[in-house]
Amino acid sequence: MKYILAVVVLSLLTLQIASAQTQDEQTIRQIFNKALAEGKSYEMLDYLSNKIGQRLSGSPGAAAAVEWSRHVMQDYGFDSVWLQPVMVPHWVRGQKEIGRIVNSKKMGTVDVNVCSLGGSVGTGPDGLVAGVVEVKSFEELAQLGTKNVQGKIVFFNRPMDPTQINTFAAYGGAVNQRGAGASEAAKYGAAAALVRSMGSNLEDYPHTGGMRYAPEQGKIPALAISTRHAELLSKLLKEDKGIQLYLESHSETLEDAPSFNVIGEIKGSEYKDEIIVVGGHLDSWDLGQGAHDDGAGCVQSIEVLRIFKTMGYKPKRTIRAVMYMNEENGLRGGTKYAEIAQKQKAKHIAAIESDRGGFAPRGFTISATPAERSKIQSWKPLLEPYGLSDFSQEGGGADIGPLGPLGTATIGFLPDSQRYFSYHHTSEDTFDKVDKRELELGSASMAALVYLIDKYGLK
Repeated sequence: MKYILAVVVLSLLTLQIASAQTQDEQTIRQIFNKALAEGKSYEMLDYLSNKIGQRLSGSPGAAAAVEWSRHVMQDYGFDSVWLQPVMVPHWVRGQKEIGRIVNSKKMGTVDVNVCSLGGSVGTGPDGLVAGVVEVKSFEELAQLGTKNVQGKIVFFNRPMDPTQINTFAAYGGAVNQRGAGASEAAKYGAAAALVRSMGSNLEDYPHTGGMRYAPEQGKIPALAISTRHAELLSKLLKEDKGIQLYLESHSETLEDAPSFNVIGEIKGSEYKDEIIVVGGHLDSWDLGQGAHDDGAGCVQSIEVLRIFKTMGYKPKRTIRAVMYMNEENGLRGGTKYAEIAQKQKAKHIAAIESDRGGFAPRGFTISATPAERSKIQSWKPLLEPYGLSDFSQEGGGADIGPLGPLGTATIGFLPDSQRYFSYHHTSEDTFDKVDKRELELGSASMAALVYLIDKYGLK
């Protein structure tokens, strides 16, 4: 009798599990159907990219994007939409930069494509002319010392490693020369720093990006040079060490400016005090339209909540879309959001960030406890039919990073990365580089994971 009872109980449990799995499969299918057949993410990105355009912190474009995203979320009928004030850096590029090789024995005068790095001081209206020393590392720079560096332009020419399949790993292996190169060069009396762009391929256009000055060092101009012209400069320097460069830039940092994070939410029906965040950063660099970085992440995050609304899905937990301000050159928005969350003792159980472009989905990166990671990975069979198979990597996102120490599982949307660094921080980051279907698949992928976290929790 006990054996028969055990068999019956086990059979009922098996049926319940199978029924739940079937329901999850159906709901996830519905999410993808909504995104692919009735999605609004591409339409939103079109407006954000083409009507508003660049959105550097403190700029009129950033202010316009704040108002646009607030009105969009209100129009979609989210339960609450509000602005969260934050003071942000206000750096301006000024007129277009000039770069020129001025005395090559082989080629004479050659124009090269350069741009100021975000946060850099300018050269002044008269520009500067100096000899050039090429290095590939800070160690190589230190070996040259003041005697060989003083008064010259330090040319940091370490490329992203082309053998890395994960292009973000390649970026991580090269980007310190952009971030800290100017201050390292200033230690030895350099006149300026010129950094090879953080691009995967040989390109004619330069990549901007953030840099920072060490407080103990003087500030010297810092510019990036296109990868193709970096190759040219390196080749000419091998033939003629006496080459000089003319650089002219007009960038400056103004007083901090007021801005906002923009937040929309759907209130939970059962565990309303537990919050799941999806987000991207509203600011962008000023050379392009910020379509991949990070207009895509913003519209995908709004689309998650919009899909749930159109499905009539009533979440158990509160789901928020957060448009963070100032990821590119300060992380003030992400820091402020976490600061207020801590003060309010808000319980954020998970945060998902999309900040790797609007490319085809591959999976999610995860920074969480072993139990939380295991639970997310257990949903792989439900998500794999949609191309989501990689759940192995650590990581979350810059803006949601400050929530990690508060006990929040931080998760990064992981699209295919092979083309990202052809557009990242450049004039080429424009709406026409985003594929509609890939963008919509990303929105649905994030919504599917939010649905599973909402239904089952992470504990």
